[in-house]
Amino acid sequence: MISYDLQGKTALVTGGASGIGLATVEILLRSGATVAMNYLPGDPRGEQEMTRLREAGSRIIAAPGDVGTAGAAEAMVETAIREMGGLDLLVNNAGTPATKKLIPPANLDEVSEEIWSTIWNVNLVSVFRCTKAAASSLKERGGSVVNTASIAGLGKVGSSIAYSAGKAALINLTKDLARALAPEARVNAIAPGAVDSPWMVEWTDEQRRNSIDQSLLKRRNQPSDLADVIVFLAFGTKMVTGHTVPVDAGLLLS
Repeated sequence: MISYDLQGKTALVTGGASGIGLATVEILLRSGATVAMNYLPGDPRGEQEMTRLREAGSRIIAAPGDVGTAGAAEAMVETAIREMGGLDLLVNNAGTPATKKLIPPANLDEVSEEIWSTIWNVNLVSVFRCTKAAASSLKERGGSVVNTASIAGLGKVGSSIAYSAGKAALINLTKDLARALAPEARVNAIAPGAVDSPWMVEWTDEQRRNSIDQSLLKRRNQPSDLADVIVFLAFGTKMVTGHTVPVDAGLLLS
């Protein structure tokens, strides 16, 4: 697992109470950073993880807030930055499939207006909201943004047409935000393949096996695999911006 000396660095991770977000919070804390962990207000996982990490002596700040809601997202970012005294890294990881089951592309009638609206607000517009709110602090500190996209945005079938379209738009937004924050700050994204993490979509055992069998490396991502790449893009390189890095065990090539 990657480790950096991040003493004096600060980070805000949205959707930080589980999965990729939590793994990213943990690697940042182990490396010495001060981290603001965002989670939905009332989500018991957020409070539980905050308690666990604080008891371990970590420099962690609670940053509850719904990034899918205009106003609430910006206020959460501004409060977190004020409490930490600045920002070196924003991880836009919060996301949702807005469905508990996979919706094949042919099942158009199952993709409701509510699914479109939820995905657009949480998976896409939230990234713009949070990045806009953090931009001045990130530019001042020569910081970085890393967004969580998906190989569904690179042509693979996702949990629904709406999810794939949202992630494709996020990949394009990553490029434009890189242009907007340059030259002072960088913006990149990761595109996970299949991940073993808490998620709203219910995978069958057969679907899980297929995601392994179809990958070149014959494995599924663990959240820490994605966290390693997020932290590398933030602190392990200074010459990468506007790019989306697939972390998929080779699923895109299958």
